Amino acid sequence: MTALSRRAPALAMAAMALVGFLAMRAWCGSDDQKPTTQTSDTPGGAHITVSKPPLRVTPFLVDVNLVLVNVTVTDPFDRIVTGLDQDNFEVYDEKVPQKIETFSTEDAPISVGLIFDCSGSMGDKIEKSKEAALQFFKTSNPQDEFMLVSFADRPDMVSGFTAKYENLQESLLTVKSGGRTALLDAIYLGLSEMKKATTNRRALLVISDGGDNHSRYTESDIKKAVKESDVQIYAVGIFEPSPSRGRTTEEAEGPGLLAELAEVSGGRMFSVENSNELPDIAEKISVELRNQYVLGYKPSNLVRDGRWRRIRVKLNPPKGLPPLQVYARTGYYAPTQ
Repeated sequence: MTALSRRAPALAMAAMALVGFLAMRAWCGSDDQKPTTQTSDTPGGAHITVSKPPLRVTPFLVDVNLVLVNVTVTDPFDRIVTGLDQDNFEVYDEKVPQKIETFSTEDAPISVGLIFDCSGSMGDKIEKSKEAALQFFKTSNPQDEFMLVSFADRPDMVSGFTAKYENLQESLLTVKSGGRTALLDAIYLGLSEMKKATTNRRALLVISDGGDNHSRYTESDIKKAVKESDVQIYAVGIFEPSPSRGRTTEEAEGPGLLAELAEVSGGRMFSVENSNELPDIAEKISVELRNQYVLGYKPSNLVRDGRWRRIRVKLNPPKGLPPLQVYARTGYYAPTQ
């Protein structure tokens, strides 16, 4: 046996130890990656101080049995409600009450994919839609990241994830309208790209003026993909006033499709008839994403059957408050292994 072959096992063990050390450093972060704090104003005028954890390059799933639910609460005037406590919430999994293990209201970093309609029907609305997207970017946090998919006859991956939204801004300004509407294909591409996100909070912002008329994927495909993902869908539907609508069957069904996808994921759909309202709606969505409650629970049903399990979040608001509206994902698929 040569000297080199005698040393091979020791060299292999040293290499494994080095890989383990580097993996641990990547997970824990360096010493100078410390959380930062920021004080900001809520829409209601109250001051909140949030702690922003450092951005993790590679997220790890610590406990596969922990279900996280992002929850938005609004008042009768559709204003965001902040300041609620864990005791104000109840979570039901298949109608069985669950113990809330974790509760957070921190404005953690988020990965957002913009799905932007540039089909021919967007002609006179595309400039205001661009303005809305830019307004959304401007209200972001430094640790957020964004990617951009535009679509007409087919989806186009304009840009992968980047923390510099200025790069997306330049690409977005050159987009022109024309062609048919492959909305479903674009959403599917967006959901696939979200797997590359580097944060634990993920959302798609869809800006479109109607339904699909040129996709390979079906509504059933997209609904299943949304259920399987941990991505919230926020949709801005730009629709003509009802009396003046002269639309195809696909376009007429567009609002219902976007609303259903948003509801399943725990997001929301905003219908807009006046394109001048678009920038304000985009900013409203940005504020909403940064003022959510995150509830975590370990399902009492530990059977790994891969079935769809329905979630319901019930609110017990403090006395004196008017009836409040709760938005949260409607379920999840149980693990299979």
